[in-house]
Amino acid sequence: MLGNLGKMKDLYALKKQADAMQKQMEQIKVSVVDGDFEIVMKGDQTVDEVKENGENRNDLKKLFNKAVKESKKKAAKKMRGQMGDLGIPGL
Repeated sequence: MLGNLGKMKDLYALKKQADAMQKQMEQIKVSVVDGDFEIVMKGDQTVDEVKENGENRNDLKKLFNKAVKESKKKAAKKMRGQMGDLGIPGL
């Protein structure tokens, strides 16, 4: 029983570290320009801005972010399956 408590504390510490890293990643921004398009992406892989000829394209921003979200869901589902094989509780 005490071993599981230690594992839970370790998982909590890892979660805190992951949350802190996530906040840091959200602060990073990269801008790429190609022709008439500019995309600004954050370090957490979300699109912050899409511009076409200097005009904001919120429709494309939403579409890109939806695609990123769906790909993250699929990756997380696959990882959960693999992590569950390790015998970690709650995964």
